[in-house]
Amino acid sequence: LALIPLLVEKDDKEVQWHAKHGLVLFVPCFAAALVMVVLSSLPWVGCVTALLGFAIFLAYLVAAILCIVKGVNGERFKFPGISEFADRF
Repeated sequence: LALIPLLVEKDDKEVQWHAKHGLVLFVPCFAAALVMVVLSSLPWVGCVTALLGFAIFLAYLVAAILCIVKGVNGERFKFPGISEFADRF
């Protein structure tokens, strides 16, 4: 969802800010999901990593919903570390 506003609304700085932060929030969660898929295929750690992957997904979902609600209300929500990284672009 962050790619469309990033590519379409090039003149709106607020939309660009939210789109960049959305992408930066998504990338580590996607990488963690890939790692969890690989680790969950191992027989001796499959259940633990599957539960950990589900917890990561829920945390991402809550964070994304929180950011969407803040963005719709015209506010910004900054994650420590993630926001500083996204502001570089």
